[in-house]
Amino acid sequence: MATTRTYFRDHFVLFLLTSNVFLALFTAIFVFLRLSTSHNSSYIIQYRSNLGVSAFQTGSISEMISFGIFALLILAISVAISVRAYSINRNLSIGVLSAGIILTILDIIVSNALLALH
Repeated sequence: MATTRTYFRDHFVLFLLTSNVFLALFTAIFVFLRLSTSHNSSYIIQYRSNLGVSAFQTGSISEMISFGIFALLILAISVAISVRAYSINRNLSIGVLSAGIILTILDIIVSNALLALH
């Protein structure tokens, strides 16, 4: 209990938590809004450069929704690991939250690139 109390009083950890929450919600809302504006049933999900002419692989809307769910999953897992790691080492906890931010930014970039090809 004392660890979580000091965890939520650490200003830099709170800044990283806020950044994680903002980016995860932004990604989920961004993907869901981009999907609601387009009314096509197939989306480009993958690009395989070794396939030549058929390099773009199509998929359904559920595979695009998984990008938004993945961002929320990153948030939940990074916060859970960070809270547990804070009692071991503060820098480890900050590293986990920073890795969550980087992973969420990569999720934004990839989902935007695939939705732009649509």
